[in-house]
Amino acid sequence: MARTRFIHDRGLSARMTLTMFLLGALFVALIVTLMAIAGSAGGSGLAIAIGFVGLGIAFYQWWSSDKVAMRAMRAREVTPQEAPELHGMIDRLCALADMPKPRVGVADMDLPNAFATGRSPDRAVVCVTTGLLRTLNADELEGVLAHELSHVAHRDVLVMTVASSAGIVAGMITQSAQYGGLSLLGGGRGRNNNNALPAYLIALVISLVVYAISFLLTRLLSRYRELCADRAGAYLTMKPQALASALQKISGEISSIPKKDLRASSAMNAFFIAPAISGASLKTLSSTHPSLEQRLEQLARIQAELGRTA
Repeated sequence: MARTRFIHDRGLSARMTLTMFLLGALFVALIVTLMAIAGSAGGSGLAIAIGFVGLGIAFYQWWSSDKVAMRAMRAREVTPQEAPELHGMIDRLCALADMPKPRVGVADMDLPNAFATGRSPDRAVVCVTTGLLRTLNADELEGVLAHELSHVAHRDVLVMTVASSAGIVAGMITQSAQYGGLSLLGGGRGRNNNNALPAYLIALVISLVVYAISFLLTRLLSRYRELCADRAGAYLTMKPQALASALQKISGEISSIPKKDLRASSAMNAFFIAPAISGASLKTLSSTHPSLEQRLEQLARIQAELGRTA
């Protein structure tokens, strides 16, 4: 975790380390197993290709995470001349937190939201939507930006990005195995087909297990890191009530956004300050965020604590 004035959270560090270790082990086991299956079937070229594809996806996720996220949100980087108030607020927060200033981006969409991404604090970008800028006042926007900057300082954005690689590879292999298995079942009865079918079934089962474990681990980490970012941002600004008000406004506005627009942004839910979900409970196992009630209760406790200290 980067050394800044954001509060240090050992629970987040432990969870990030455990998640990366387990998913790294799963990722390696998946690739090695698939290479062994392909090699035993006589496809040494395919085995090598699988290994390179797996490593390539992991590297691409790490290297291009900021560009991929910005492209997905149709966002653009803005200069201090284009967005002086936004830059000025981030400048003040970075000075307060004693951290490098990330790049600043704006996405032109009605959905009120914000996210941070990037492989390191020096390559990070904090992006807000025009809908968010219209919805929040200065104190509320400051609370949201402090929340996102804490993600950069804690480096949990990088962990979430890399952790998704195992799930992506497993999902791709699952689809390939399904199509391969169906073609074998519907194809000829030759000896090669009979030998290849068990390999496809093994690949399918292993990929499904890796995808399921990856899905659960990243969701559990995502929910904890959001609570951690709420805490860190609230203590940095000393205005937990402003962040609470922002979360309520964002959730209220999201409920009025057409569902087709929410679906278009759903791939970024794990990185948003609030998920682009309407009319659904956020207390499910598959949720990327803790419930709004849980977040507001935590901020209320911090407000009470700061009041007693004062």
